[in-house]
Amino acid sequence: MTFPTHTVEKIGGTSMSRVGELLDTLFIGDREGEALYHRAFVVSAFAGITNKLLEHKKSGTPGVYALFANDDDDHGWLDALTEVGTAMREAHGDILEHPGDRSMADEFVRERIEGARSCLFDLQRLCSYGHFRLSDHMLVIRELLSGLGEAHSAFVTTLLLQRAGVNARFIDLSGWRDETEHTLSERIAQGLGDVDLATEMPIITGYAQCTEGLMREFDRGYSEVTFARIAAYTGAAEAIIHKEFHLSSADPKLVGEEAVRKLGHTNYDVADQLSNLGMEAIHPKAAKTLRQAEVPLRVTNAFEPGDPGTLIDDQPAKEANVEIVTGLKVVALELFEQDMVGVKGYDAAILEALKRHNVWIVSKTSNANTITHYVHASLKVVRRVARDLEEQFTSATVSARTLSLVSPIGRDLSGLKVLSRGLSALEEAGIEVIAAHQTPRGVDVQFVLSSADLEPGITALHRALIEATVAQVPKRAA
Repeated sequence: MTFPTHTVEKIGGTSMSRVGELLDTLFIGDREGEALYHRAFVVSAFAGITNKLLEHKKSGTPGVYALFANDDDDHGWLDALTEVGTAMREAHGDILEHPGDRSMADEFVRERIEGARSCLFDLQRLCSYGHFRLSDHMLVIRELLSGLGEAHSAFVTTLLLQRAGVNARFIDLSGWRDETEHTLSERIAQGLGDVDLATEMPIITGYAQCTEGLMREFDRGYSEVTFARIAAYTGAAEAIIHKEFHLSSADPKLVGEEAVRKLGHTNYDVADQLSNLGMEAIHPKAAKTLRQAEVPLRVTNAFEPGDPGTLIDDQPAKEANVEIVTGLKVVALELFEQDMVGVKGYDAAILEALKRHNVWIVSKTSNANTITHYVHASLKVVRRVARDLEEQFTSATVSARTLSLVSPIGRDLSGLKVLSRGLSALEEAGIEVIAAHQTPRGVDVQFVLSSADLEPGITALHRALIEATVAQVPKRAA
């Protein structure tokens, strides 16, 4: 099936909680008639809802899923599910003004929450028999719970738009009470099969139930994967992610609003480097889908609709340039073995241990008898990996310590002497460099610093590699 020229656009949870503001800017603004359409929106749950359904993304505070998984106290997950329902009603109560719309949204929440409650009760009862194990079903439960948040926000947004005169259509890909099985492609085709993008505005759930099991591979990055697959399936002219900030040369809270530069244009190579350092413009698997489908990505500030934001495509830079400086806290896992020289197997064993403990590898260096992995994980988890390796290599010395990794990134860093200039900038700022690494590809340079020097390191490198460079560019004559 073919679709008219259109865009597929995604709105994150923080922005969704301000969806009332977006009504007058992003969704409608000065558009009318046909100009309202040719756009499909993929939405995340309202801010905080998925944390309550699963677990808090940053603090780890257990939500319904985590409490149900532990099963120490039935009332724990029951109370948490009731709390989710209350939070959902409060969220749409602040958005929907018409009593009829609020009543419909309340009923939607009641039906979904009670359905989930019954499902969990039935599963508990089933698993009280010895032939069934709760652990076998937990991934399905995680998916079911997660889908509640996106279905709620999409339904509420549809009501809001319809009340404002927009022909919006709720597209629920969550598979709620659907007894058939579909791949992700089939689920998307089923949901969008009869949508007329020229006269309808589809509001689509960021979660899609499918045989692949999105959370198995992507966990909470699933909404961007769904978004990318929809853009690829429909042949979108652009895929657009609306955030509550611009994609900038550094965190403005760190280096100052006046010092940062909006990227404006970059490529998927840079986006992948940002993802590796925890600053996701888009999930790398979603980026791969868009890149292969030749769909450019645009990242905009949802609350500045007149600004084109930053375009991400597969084009190389016209000139060498440091585009962004970012970084994150890492743990250095170091294995030293005097007899490592010329012996194979150490690398594979370390990677297997890291995979077993689900540890994200950010970077790696090695020499004749030492292999160091810089990983993004808690020190507690990395120490478990270290214990496994000590048992396997009894004569090796394995250590773990918290550091930070700061990286200037750009589509093309050739000829800029980023490594030497970065070292000079850090030295001038009184920051000790523990390690530094540059690959021949020329898209990033990595500086390993103490944990305390993460923010000062970003500030010093941004000042030297971006602010100073911009200041040196002569102004064009008027």
